[in-house]
Amino acid sequence: MRIGIIGVGNMAQALGGQWARAGHEVAFGARDASRAAAVARQLGAGARAVEHPAAAAGFGDAVLLAVPADQVERVVVAAAPPAGRVLIDCTNPIASGTLTLTTAGGPSMAERIAAAAPGTHVVKAFNVCHESVWRRTPPVFDGRPLAVPLCGDDPEALALVGRLATDLGAEPVPAGGLVRAGLLEAATALVIGLWFAGRDAQAVLPPLAYAGGQA
Repeated sequence: MRIGIIGVGNMAQALGGQWARAGHEVAFGARDASRAAAVARQLGAGARAVEHPAAAAGFGDAVLLAVPADQVERVVVAAAPPAGRVLIDCTNPIASGTLTLTTAGGPSMAERIAAAAPGTHVVKAFNVCHESVWRRTPPVFDGRPLAVPLCGDDPEALALVGRLATDLGAEPVPAGGLVRAGLLEAATALVIGLWFAGRDAQAVLPPLAYAGGQA
């Protein structure tokens, strides 16, 4: 698969590096073309740099948006991804001081991206975990692969992103349409707050067998 990546930060490198090692063609595009070239050289086979974000947006089957949430709409408009392109939104619109959503009371960040790039297929994914988790090969904990919630409206786009999750060694989990992306963003803000407080966020949820009172 050909994957364009807009951004060269930790998330871009973690996910892009894993996909390149899995045999995909990955192209990094950023405002700083020299930085994109350095990242591609560091990652090696399967990774390349392109001259700007628009080139990454036009590169292949999917585009990972790995830039800060407060910049992503502007970046998407400038990059002008072609209609039909799958856009993977891994951003978190979370205020660093309060760990609250900067999008509270309005559309989710994923929905804002969809509005900024009409005709594309946005899938919210890979936003829950720290970049270090995506560098694990594979991300398996206590014998259980990490689950990756996916929110999106297009079945083919969801299947494509699900394959990319599987290629990381994770398990894709359908989490509803793009209208539910705001719930995923809010849940992420909640669990990050728990982690920052030194709490095990996973411990607040019972095992599936007990979740509905059936056990």
